[in-house]
Amino acid sequence: MRNREEALRRAKELVGKMTLEEKAEQLRYDAPAIPRLGVPAYNWWNEGLHGVARAGVATVFPQAIGTAAAFDTDLVGKIADVIAVEGRAKYNAYSAEEDRDIYKGLTFWSPNVNIFRDPRWGRGHETFGEDPYLTGELGQAFVKGLQGDGEYLKAAACAKHFAVHSGPEALRHHFDAKASAKDMRETYLPAFEKLVKDADVEAVMGAYNRTNGEPCCGSKTLMVDILRGEWGFKGHFVSDCWAIRDFHTNHMVTDTVEESAALALKNGCDVNCGNTYIHMMKAYEQGLVTEEDITLAAERLFTTRFLLGLFDETEYDKIGYDKIECAEHIALADRATAESVVLLKNNGILPLKKEGLKAVGVIGPNANSRAALIGNYHGTSSRYITVLEGIQDKIGDDVRVYYSEGCHLFQDRVEHLGYRQDRISEAVAVAKNSDVVILVVGLDETLEGEEGDTGNSYASGDKVDLLLPEVQRELLEAVVKVGKPVILLNMTGSAMDLRYAEENCAAVVQAWYPGARGGRVIADILMGEISPSGKLPVTFYRDTEELPDFEDYSMKGRTYRYFEGEVLYPFGYGLSYGSAKVAEAKAVAVDATLKVVATVQNTGDMDIEEVVQVYVKADSADATPNARLAGFARVAVKAGQSVAVEVPMDKDALTVINDAGEKISGGNSYTVSVGFGQPDDRTAALTGQKAVILKVTK
Repeated sequence: MRNREEALRRAKELVGKMTLEEKAEQLRYDAPAIPRLGVPAYNWWNEGLHGVARAGVATVFPQAIGTAAAFDTDLVGKIADVIAVEGRAKYNAYSAEEDRDIYKGLTFWSPNVNIFRDPRWGRGHETFGEDPYLTGELGQAFVKGLQGDGEYLKAAACAKHFAVHSGPEALRHHFDAKASAKDMRETYLPAFEKLVKDADVEAVMGAYNRTNGEPCCGSKTLMVDILRGEWGFKGHFVSDCWAIRDFHTNHMVTDTVEESAALALKNGCDVNCGNTYIHMMKAYEQGLVTEEDITLAAERLFTTRFLLGLFDETEYDKIGYDKIECAEHIALADRATAESVVLLKNNGILPLKKEGLKAVGVIGPNANSRAALIGNYHGTSSRYITVLEGIQDKIGDDVRVYYSEGCHLFQDRVEHLGYRQDRISEAVAVAKNSDVVILVVGLDETLEGEEGDTGNSYASGDKVDLLLPEVQRELLEAVVKVGKPVILLNMTGSAMDLRYAEENCAAVVQAWYPGARGGRVIADILMGEISPSGKLPVTFYRDTEELPDFEDYSMKGRTYRYFEGEVLYPFGYGLSYGSAKVAEAKAVAVDATLKVVATVQNTGDMDIEEVVQVYVKADSADATPNARLAGFARVAVKAGQSVAVEVPMDKDALTVINDAGEKISGGNSYTVSVGFGQPDDRTAALTGQKAVILKVTK
C-alpha cells in the first residue's frame, strides 16, 4: 500500500460514502468513529521526538540535539526505526483493547527540523542544531527510519514547524517572523524541502507564528505555492495545536472563528490540532468553504490511514509488546549517548584512572536528577540511571564516592526553611574530602522548553541569557576555590556561557539530556572505556552581547556561517581521548557537485571514532561569510591504523543563494576544507590541528 494512487482511490471511495458532517468531523485531531462504515476513532496526535512519548513505557533516547552531536545518519535512522517498532507494538496492544486515546496512534509529530538560530530559544534542543545541511541529512534519516521501506508505512513522520519558527516562545502566538528571500532559501526552507522531496515525509506541521505577514497554518505562500506547488507535497498538513485560533485572537488576520477555519482549510491544512475545525460546518453554511474543500482534506487524511494499513492486515500487526524497551533498543540508546557526548576541554585529567584514587566527589543539582536525563517530549523509562548512579556503579567499592546536591537547580535553597544556599557548605566539604570533583550542572525541561509546558514562566521556556542559574554559578566558584581538580559536566539542551569553567576547570564535558539510562554511559566515558566523539551541532558563544536581538530573524551575525566574532566553542568542535589526523584528502568535481575522499590516521594508542567534516566556501559575493558544512562522515579507527573514508557531499555544495532567493552557481573557484571541525582559527587553537585545505575549480 505504499502506492499512493491506490491508497487515494480507496480513500476517495470511503470518503464518498460519508455525509458532509462526517467528513468535517474527520478533520479534527481526535477524529470520531463512524461505526456504520467500519471506521474506528483515530487520534492523530502522537509524539516521537527521541522515543515514543507520553504513552507509558518506551525506550528513551538522548534528546534530539544530543543525537545531532553524533553527526551520524545511520544512528538517527536506527533510532527512528525503534520508535516506529515500539509505536506499532503499542498501537497493536492498545487498539486490541479499543483504546484510541491521544498519543496512541501511528502519526508521530516528529522530527522538528527548525533551525536553532539563537541559543536563547527554549525548544532548540528538540532540533538537530543550527545548520541547514546537517538538519536536513539527519531529518531525512529520521523520516526514512520511521516510515520504513515495507509494503505499508511503518509509521508516519511529520516535518515541523513549517517554516520560520525558533522563538521567542512568549511571542509565538502573535509574532511575525520576517525573513528575506535569501534567508528563506538558504536557511529556513532547505531541511523541509529535503524531507518532502527526498524523504517523502507523510505530514508537515505549520508553526504558530506568521512568516512575512501570513500565519504559517494558513499561508498561501508556504502551503500552496511552495509546499504543494513547487515541491509537490502529496501528504497531509496539520496545524500546530490551537494555532488556527490565533488567526482571529492574536494575529488578527481574520475576524471570526469560521473565517480562521476557512483560511486554514482553503490553503491546505487538513487536520486541526485544536478546536477551530469544530466550527467547520458553520463556515460551510456561511459560504466560506465548499464541500469540495472539506472532501479534499478528508481524502488526504484517509490516504495516510490507508498507507499505514489501518484498514488492512499488515506485516507490522504481529509486532509484539516484548519489543518495547527490549535489550536491543536499550543498547542502541547507549550507543546514541556514547556518540552524543562532547568533550570541550581536557587538561589530561580525563579519562579518570582508578589507580591512586581514594575518593571522588559528585556534586551538583543535575548529578542525581532524572529530569536532566530526558529532555522534553519524552516517554517513561522502566529504569533511570543518573550520573551519580552511573559513577557509583562504575567505580564500585574500591573508591569512595561522596555526593552533594550542592544547590537547587535554580531556587536559592533546597529546604524551604533553610538558609540561602543551604547545601553549599556540604558541597565544599565533599570537595575537600575528594581527590577529584565531578560537578554536574545545567538545566532541564522546566527551565528550557516550550511555552506552556515549562516552569520558566519569566521567559516562557526561553533563556534570558546564556548563564547558568545564579545558585549554580555560586556553587561552581565555591567548589573551584577548594583547589581540587574539577570536571564540569554540563547537562543542557543548548549553548551556555561556560567561560568560567573553561578558565578554571580541568575538563569540560557537554552531556546534553543523555537519555533515561545515560548516566551509565557517561560513567564509561569518564573512566575511559569509551572515547568521546560528539561534535557540537550549535555554536557556543561567549555571551549574547554580539548576537542580534532574539526577535530578529535575519541570519546576519548568527550561527557559525554568519557570526564573525570569536566564539567559545565552535560548531563542529569536539575533542577525543585519542590522537588522530586527516593524513590526506582530495576533492574532485563530479557532475554538479563534489566528491571527497580522505585518509584518517589514528596516531594514538586508543581505538576512537571521529567525524570527518567537509566545509566549502565559494569565491562568490553570494556565499555565506564563513565556510559552510557540505559533508560529514563518522569513522571508527583502531589505534595505530588508518582508514580511507568517502564523505557523502551536499548535492548543492557548489551553489549559492543570491539575494533574490535563487540557487545559482557559486562560480569556478572553491575552497574546500577537510578535518575534524571547521577551518577557523578558534577550532585550530582548541584542537592543535588545522584542516586540510583544498582548492577546487570547475
